[in-house]
Amino acid sequence: MADAKVESAAESSSAALLHNPNATSQPNNPLSRKLNKILETRLDNDKEMLEALTALSAFFTENSLRTRRNLRGDIERRSLAINEDFARLFQQELESVHEDVQAMSTCCAEMTSRLKAAKEQTQDLTVKTNKLQGENHRLEVRAQVAQAFLAKFQLSSEEMSTLRRARDAPVTEDFFKALSRVKQIHEDVKILLRTNQQTAGLEIMEQMAVLQEEAYEQLYRWAQNECRGLSQETCDISPILTQAMEALQDRPVLYKYALDEFGTARRNAVVRGFIDALTRGGPGGTPRPIEMHSHDPMRYIGDMLAWLHQASASEREHLEALLKQVTLQGVEDNMQEVIGHITEGACRPLKVRIEQVIVAEPGAVLLYKLSNLLKFYHHTISAIVGTSAASLLMTVEEMHMLSKKMFFNSLSLHASRLMDKVELPPPDLGPTASLTQTLALLREVLASHDSSVVPVGARQADFAQVLSCILDPLLQLCTVSASNLGTTDMATYMVNSLYVMKTALALFEFTDKRLEMLEFQIEAHLDTLINEQASYVLTRTSLSYIYNRVQQHNAEQGPMSLLPGMDVSSVKAAMVQFDRYLSSPDSLLMPQLNFLLSAAIKDQIFSQSTELVCRAYGDVHAALGSPANAYKDPEHLLPRSPQQVRALLS
Repeated sequence: MADAKVESAAESSSAALLHNPNATSQPNNPLSRKLNKILETRLDNDKEMLEALTALSAFFTENSLRTRRNLRGDIERRSLAINEDFARLFQQELESVHEDVQAMSTCCAEMTSRLKAAKEQTQDLTVKTNKLQGENHRLEVRAQVAQAFLAKFQLSSEEMSTLRRARDAPVTEDFFKALSRVKQIHEDVKILLRTNQQTAGLEIMEQMAVLQEEAYEQLYRWAQNECRGLSQETCDISPILTQAMEALQDRPVLYKYALDEFGTARRNAVVRGFIDALTRGGPGGTPRPIEMHSHDPMRYIGDMLAWLHQASASEREHLEALLKQVTLQGVEDNMQEVIGHITEGACRPLKVRIEQVIVAEPGAVLLYKLSNLLKFYHHTISAIVGTSAASLLMTVEEMHMLSKKMFFNSLSLHASRLMDKVELPPPDLGPTASLTQTLALLREVLASHDSSVVPVGARQADFAQVLSCILDPLLQLCTVSASNLGTTDMATYMVNSLYVMKTALALFEFTDKRLEMLEFQIEAHLDTLINEQASYVLTRTSLSYIYNRVQQHNAEQGPMSLLPGMDVSSVKAAMVQFDRYLSSPDSLLMPQLNFLLSAAIKDQIFSQSTELVCRAYGDVHAALGSPANAYKDPEHLLPRSPQQVRALLS
């Protein structure tokens, strides 16, 4: 219906526009603007318009001129009728509500009067009830306080039965919980002593103290029995025993007794295991008994010390497992003391067997190896035992000092034998047999020293003493042996002997100072050989006499040519022999130089002696060429210059 009205209005507007074509030319025409606005309106999006048209279609059934003119009046009459209906219905409902409110007011007044009467009747009962409720609340609070007090300061029946267990009953985790509970109560009850409940606090404290002492006594007895049972070679520390030692640390005396009991049991086990390892061997004979290797001192003593080292490490692990929860100060000292006590039982059989080997004097080299072996195990075991006061460490140290003493006694005896019968140098001026044998002994000792696993500092300290015991007698032996030789033979023999010593020491560490000393002594004897070789050449070439005259001549003696033996013919004869030497320098070599063991030393002597010869020839050439010595034609007398001679000999 609304759409039809809009279409009718649009058709009427269109007809008016067609009837008056000039209307489009008037943009300010109100009718035109309204029509345009109506035409441009989108009714689909205007909800209010649609609702208004829908409501209008309910009573606007006929679209005629009359109905359209009466539309406003119809709408107003319709609105008035609706409002009148609403007012009538509202009045009816309001009257109904008023009646209900009146009824409720009457009921409330009636109930108020009844309650007031009931309150007057039950006022005494209410007072009594409130009083009883207050008393009940106070009793409940007191009951809760009492319950809390008992829970805090008393043990339960289960805890009491756990603490007062039978003597042969095992200790369980519940026992430690109950003991911890007793300790806590004993600490907490101190609070009561600062209040007005001192009597109750003292009674509870005394009760808990008695329970604590009983519990610790039972725990100690159980721990003591457990430790006594740990006498087998294999030791299994249970967590309960570890926890027991942790609890016993609050009673230092009981803790010490239990620890001593453990040490005694483990000591018996170690002694028995050591004796079995010596005589019976392992299970089924593997490994073989250590006594089977008594013919080999190094392996024999090494196996015993290795077994004790392993046993010490195992016992320390057992002790650490036992005391891993102990926080008592000085627990490390306790561990070292117990380990020392455990290993003390094996000291006597170990000492007896090592003494038998050392006193048998197996030889200097073997004694030195045994000394290093004992020192190594002393250092290794001390890292486990941790104190030098342990009996095992003292025994090993004592055996080390004994073997070391026997070793140096053996070296001293060897040196004294060398000096008792001094061997003469051989014809080839090489090292004597006794020197060679002693150096072989020294090499064996130093080789075992280098292969030792003893710490470097300790090895270096022993090294100097070893070298002093061997090298000093050898040097003295060589000096005494060469005392009857000539200068050249003595120097050659000493160079060969010192060279052999130096070669033997050069292969080992910590010998730098000794090598330097030997090098100085070799150089001293080399100077002798160099001078002797130069003198040998000058003497064989008849240049020695001329050189000595040149060195001793002074201006007061007059010209050198007038001196005896310094005439031209004598000088020419000497120069002929010197030319023969220049043509073949190797022909004039001392026989002793062929005995030198080192080709490098021989070459050094030859080169440095040749240098001395060149210097002597240079002095002779300068003196004979001087006009003050009155030689005629010195160029023909000495045809070669010092530079030429040096070039020929180089």
